[in-house]
Amino acid sequence: MPKEAQLTAQFEAERPRLVRIATRILGAPDAAEDVVQQAWLRLHGTDAEIDNLPGWLTTVTSRLCLDQLRARTPEPVETIEALDAGTAPDPAEDLALADTVGIALQVVLDRLTPSERVAFVLHDSFGFDFPMIASMLGTTPAAARKLASRARGKVAAPADDALSDWEVVDAFLLAAREGDFSRLLELLAPGAVVGADPAAVTMGTPSHIEGAEQVAQFFNGAAKAAFPVFVDGRPGAAWIQHGQPRVAFDFVVTGGRVASITFRAADDVLEAVVRRDGAEVRDRP
Repeated sequence: MPKEAQLTAQFEAERPRLVRIATRILGAPDAAEDVVQQAWLRLHGTDAEIDNLPGWLTTVTSRLCLDQLRARTPEPVETIEALDAGTAPDPAEDLALADTVGIALQVVLDRLTPSERVAFVLHDSFGFDFPMIASMLGTTPAAARKLASRARGKVAAPADDALSDWEVVDAFLLAAREGDFSRLLELLAPGAVVGADPAAVTMGTPSHIEGAEQVAQFFNGAAKAAFPVFVDGRPGAAWIQHGQPRVAFDFVVTGGRVASITFRAADDVLEAVVRRDGAEVRDRP
């Protein structure tokens, strides 16, 4: 096999993993695909000898993600190197992996600084060691460990900093689009139900689904055409066609989990649907 074809084949084998990493860091599948494509262009354009292609691609992809995050949210004045002071390995930190990947993690990551976000995702979600993370961030393993630790503390925030309803709804829709079944289960209350009004049923929506697992199975890989909206003043979603809502997804969130979703297509409901974006959601009471 020619060298160029072999390199392409090796890259394509790594692409799904790189997209998963970039999606988790950036929180946007389209942006992740763009970053991975940039990594391919850099690989195609380099003359350097690469001994470890998966590691090289991971490093380049992570740094490209970090550049995007820093463009959106500048790092605080504090230098990363200052985190070295007083940082000693804490064995308990490495046991926190399962406990920190919880409800609506992708939304919570927006609360972290770019470096915290990269360190946390690479270590806690993908198991990279701190020396490798440090090389990506251009710092020391001790500082990388501290960044991940601080991020972990922000993610595991106390109940009085719980996710708002719109964060839960948007995290649920993201998990549905990505086909992340386990995250859907985390976001659903055990007795979650799906219902529909008569108008929605005539459009093909199910009239009743009961139980978190059954609801997660129904939404797994779905909702790709759902847009964030307000339904009767509550954060929800809607299937919008040609600029008009056709079916509204009316969410009820209780205790940080989705308790019910009702498909609604009655004319009076759809006329009251209001599109929302990130800024509007935060400002609306």
